[in-house]
Amino acid sequence: MWRAAMSALLSHWRRRPMQLVMLLMGLSLATALWSGVQAINAEARASYDRAASILGKDRLEQLVHADGGVIPQHVFVELRRAGWLVSPVIEGQLRVGATRLHVIGIEPLSLPVEAQQVDLGSGDGLLQFIMPPGLIYVSPETARQLSGQQLPPIRTSANILPGTAITDIGIAQRLLEKPRQISRLILSPDQPEDRTSLAAIAPKLVLKKPDAQGDLARLTDSFHLNLTAFGFLAFAVGLFIVYSAIGLAFEQRRPTFRTLRSLGLSARALTGLLLAELIMLALVAGIVGVAIGYLVASFLLPGVAATLQGLYGASVPGTLTLRPQWWVTGLGIAVFGTLVSAAQSLWRVWRMPLLAPAQPRAWARASETALRFRAFAALGLFATTIGLGLWGSGLVVGFSVLGGLLLGAALLLPVVLALFLALMQRWASGPVAQWFWADTRQQLPGLSLALMALLLALSANVGVGTMVSSFRLTFTGWLDQRLAAELYVTARSEIEAQALRQWLRPKVDAVLPIWSVNGVVNQQPAEIYGMADHSTYRDNWPLLEALPDVWDRVARGEAALVNEQLARRDNLVVGDRLLLPGDWDTLLAGVYSDYGNPTGQVIVGIDALIAHYPDVSRLRYGLRLSPPEAAGLAIELRNAFDLPPQNLVDQASLKRRSLQIFEQTFAVTATLNVLTLGVAGLAMFASLMTLSGMRLPQLAPIWAMGLTRRHLVLLELARTMVLAVMTLVAALPVGLGLAWVLLAIVNVEAFGWRLPIYLFPADWLRLGALALAAALLSALIPLRRLAAIAPSDLLKVFANER
Repeated sequence: MWRAAMSALLSHWRRRPMQLVMLLMGLSLATALWSGVQAINAEARASYDRAASILGKDRLEQLVHADGGVIPQHVFVELRRAGWLVSPVIEGQLRVGATRLHVIGIEPLSLPVEAQQVDLGSGDGLLQFIMPPGLIYVSPETARQLSGQQLPPIRTSANILPGTAITDIGIAQRLLEKPRQISRLILSPDQPEDRTSLAAIAPKLVLKKPDAQGDLARLTDSFHLNLTAFGFLAFAVGLFIVYSAIGLAFEQRRPTFRTLRSLGLSARALTGLLLAELIMLALVAGIVGVAIGYLVASFLLPGVAATLQGLYGASVPGTLTLRPQWWVTGLGIAVFGTLVSAAQSLWRVWRMPLLAPAQPRAWARASETALRFRAFAALGLFATTIGLGLWGSGLVVGFSVLGGLLLGAALLLPVVLALFLALMQRWASGPVAQWFWADTRQQLPGLSLALMALLLALSANVGVGTMVSSFRLTFTGWLDQRLAAELYVTARSEIEAQALRQWLRPKVDAVLPIWSVNGVVNQQPAEIYGMADHSTYRDNWPLLEALPDVWDRVARGEAALVNEQLARRDNLVVGDRLLLPGDWDTLLAGVYSDYGNPTGQVIVGIDALIAHYPDVSRLRYGLRLSPPEAAGLAIELRNAFDLPPQNLVDQASLKRRSLQIFEQTFAVTATLNVLTLGVAGLAMFASLMTLSGMRLPQLAPIWAMGLTRRHLVLLELARTMVLAVMTLVAALPVGLGLAWVLLAIVNVEAFGWRLPIYLFPADWLRLGALALAAALLSALIPLRRLAAIAPSDLLKVFANER
């Protein structure tokens, strides 16, 4: 009985293969976009985990300087003599040709076993590592990039992240020009109980617990949450197709359900067979979707890797690794989405009376009660959204506001369209016009899911497009203010820097130091920069708020500026006191915009920086001169000092590189938007194809009264275009609301800065043309069927009682 019942249920899909194709395609595309995003996130997070595990940072305690600065090497010696089992580590960034290398120096003899990253062996292998010229261990990918560079002999290890190099601490100190300096000390898990207290030997050091998550993972959480949110939006749009196809299939099979129940199949058994059928279809679609998602992720991952490297300094491989967790997640989300889409239909089958009549068009009718329910639900969601936006905080709240806005708008769309069509029907003159509006209103429930999907896709395109374009416009203007110097030069050593300064002074208008130290401000990592008292900064620096005499205070060393991220993170306002590393207490005199920087930043006077941090690196400079003279001076500099290309950058090249990073940042979002719009177009096509097979009873009487098939085709096309245009008009305010939430709430919570919103009507016109083209393409096949239908098929409608 069960086998025969399952065969009867599956025969529906053999008779209607187009419905099966739409169901599988909708679910597989939805799963593809979701699993593609999850594959990217999984690859990135695997890299963060590897970064967190370097030298046992996720397992071993460490000693670091209280203000985040470097530790003198003699402190290590004193701790060892006092019984502390510690091992020194030095870290820093090194430019080698076009490659940025994160150099880690270790002392292998004292390094705990849990922190060993590479197998140095013993005997000659260990001697080669610690004795000049030493050895550098890198990943195979990094080794290829460093080929031909002047470095100690290179060895490869698969356990090292791309862009990272491990060498002996003495070699690293020489390469980084940090003699007798240590970044941190790793503690062995087994410490002697009779060791001297830390406060007595090194009172400026503090104990840092193991960090299982890692700084990179925390820093990039907002970026990956953004990706996940847009992937989920695309998945939700795809589920509209699945919900529509499942609902229609269940209603069309009511006679089959009734027959099976009459033959003795229980409601529980019937529901179980339908559930098994759905899970089987979900697994098939899920496998296809995950495979497509792998291709999508492979296409997008290089751009994501470049973005993470440019924004956060995170090294993520540009190639994808097959990871079981996101394959399982993809299949799980496919099954979950299918069951959610089918929950209402399964409940109806469970509660269906034995002699329930067949209602093949019940799925396409919406009662006034249902419309009122949607209206009240939408208003409730809007009220909740407003409350969260006004009184909530946090990134999750920001995305909840987005979700409430989009879901509320989607629920309200059929109500608004029904009111508009009723109004047009009342205003229409002539029987054909009145029939057109009344029939469009009747078809609205069958198309409502597709139109809701189209609204979500168009709103996301308007909102994200407005956000990106506003960001681009603001970012370009901000670059013009921040990158005011015509040339930027970096010396390779302090001796070369001094020679550069002397050589440049008679040739340029100003040599502006760009010197900085890293430290801890309000218990968070931050950068402290020194700024010269020059008109370049007074005239161009993008201050958001400041005291009236801000520049004079900074120049005298009495005050500091902070970036918007730091001010928002720590709730700082102008006039507050600010504690900098080294117990330096100063006045907060201004806040400035700092787009693209994920960390806090402080600016003080250059003389004050040198006074408080005399060991600051003095290698980078900005040069002010007449723009036409910049190219000639760059050639002279390279000839005089044999500077590599990356050590001398002109303003235009720096701006171009910054804009490239900007475009890469939003390339993934733009791709997901396009794919989401494509899924919405597919939902429209699926609904129109389904309705086209059920339209003959409505069209045949109109044809019999004198309207030609050509006229009917034009009316059907007009109906599709009217609904698409109205959905586009509704999507504009929703999209602008989405843009405001992204810029004013999500962006602030995720990155710490707020951007102004600008309007771009030309983009809306292009999007409108694209939406109408998608609606037209989705209607072509149903309209072609209608145009080719034989008069005899129309006459057959009157052969049966209806």
